[in-house]
Amino acid sequence: MADFVITIDGPAASGKSTVARLLAKKIGVSFLDTGAMYRAVMLAAMRAGVDMSNETQLMDTLEQHRFRFKVEKGQMTVYIDDEDVTEQIRSPEVTSNVRYLASSGRMREKLVEMQRQFAKKKKKIVTEGRDQGTVAFPDANVKFFLTADPSERARRRQAELKATGCTESLEQTQKAIEERDKSDENREIGPLKPADDAIIIDTTDLNLQEVVQTVLDYTEEKCSKRH
Repeated sequence: MADFVITIDGPAASGKSTVARLLAKKIGVSFLDTGAMYRAVMLAAMRAGVDMSNETQLMDTLEQHRFRFKVEKGQMTVYIDDEDVTEQIRSPEVTSNVRYLASSGRMREKLVEMQRQFAKKKKKIVTEGRDQGTVAFPDANVKFFLTADPSERARRRQAELKATGCTESLEQTQKAIEERDKSDENREIGPLKPADDAIIIDTTDLNLQEVVQTVLDYTEEKCSKRH
C-alpha cells in the first residue's frame, strides 16, 4: 500500500474529482479517480448490451475486457482493451447507469481490489470516490468528505454537461443527482457517508480555489503533526 494516502469522498458533483486532481498536482503525488474505474466498466457493459440488473453479466464484463488506468500529466487516462475511452466514460448515459455497479456488492469488492492494487504501485496518493475513507482505505492518513447543496451541485454538473454539448435541463440534472444520492446513501455495501475521522467541508459557497486551499491547509497541518 502507498506510504501516505489522502481520501476525498462525497456525493455526485461535490467537486471531489477536480479537487483531488488539483491537490495531487500541488503536492506532487499520484491521483486515483475511482469514478473513472466504475464508468469504464459500465461503458464496456453498455457496449456489450448486458442486463444491468444481472450481477453475473456485469461481473463477466470485468473478465472479458482489459481495463487500464494511467496518470498522465495530472489526468487519469482510461483504456478498455487498449482503446482510450477517457472522454466516452463521461457521457450522461454512462452517468445514469453507473449506479447499477455501485449497488452490486460483488462489483464493488472487485473494484476496491483494483483500487488497492493501483495504490500499491504508488508511494503517495490522493484518491477520490464515495467509500475511499470508509471501505477502500480505512487507514488513510487524511480523510475528507466534500458536500454541497443539491441545487449547487446540479448547477455545476449542468455546466460540465453543456461543455460536452449536452442540453439536459437544470431540473433534470438535479433530479438525477438526488436520485443518485438516495441510491448511494441507502445501498447495503459501502454506503455514501463520511468516515468517522473525516474532515467535512461544505463547498456550496466556496469556489474551486478556496476548496483546494482548504484541503491543502488541512493536509499540511496533518503532515506537520506526523513529524
